[in-house]
Amino acid sequence: MKKVLSLVAVAGMFTFASCGQSAEQKAAEEAAKEQAKADSIATAEAAAAEAAAAAMPADTAAAAPAEAPAEAPAKH
Repeated sequence: MKKVLSLVAVAGMFTFASCGQSAEQKAAEEAAKEQAKADSIATAEAAAAEAAAAAMPADTAAAAPAEAPAEAPAKH
């Protein structure tokens, strides 16, 4: 009986060891992680830019285009 249980245990270990991911699956998973990381960085940067834009006061004088100074009327 002890030999049978040992054989079953060894067969079970081989079964679990053979169920690992292939190199293709590991590469795909790594690529997905990198893409998710890049997406989260882009989202954070966009949110920070939006927050910075919202925090800036609306200064209409700064937003107006610069005009040439008006000439003073000539004195006679």
